[in-house]
Amino acid sequence: QVQLVESGGGLVQPGGSLRLSCTVSINMFSLEYMGWYRRTPGKSARVLVAGIFSGGQPNYADSVKGRFTISTDASENTIKLRMSHLKPKDTAVYYCNVLYHRRNYWGQGSKDTASS
Repeated sequence: QVQLVESGGGLVQPGGSLRLSCTVSINMFSLEYMGWYRRTPGKSARVLVAGIFSGGQPNYADSVKGRFTISTDASENTIKLRMSHLKPKDTAVYYCNVLYHRRNYWGQGSKDTASS
């Protein structure tokens, strides 16, 4: 069983930046995949924002390339998402996600709003 606890995020003006962190309850080196997804208002599906397979390179949704950066910190057991140049359309609930022993685990969700 894996537990994910998200922190960070909040309300920011368009053009601003936010950082999300996801603390993982197990050793991150055992994870097969780590990523961030979001669900925008009025939508039911969670859509990939950024992800990385173990030992691989990050991949990003086209809509966030050049503005968002996913990173990991094994010393803190965290997955981070740095979001910059935020736009109103980035307003969503953001979820961290990991794959462990071929099972998906999700964080509780972090509501982030870019609005003036």
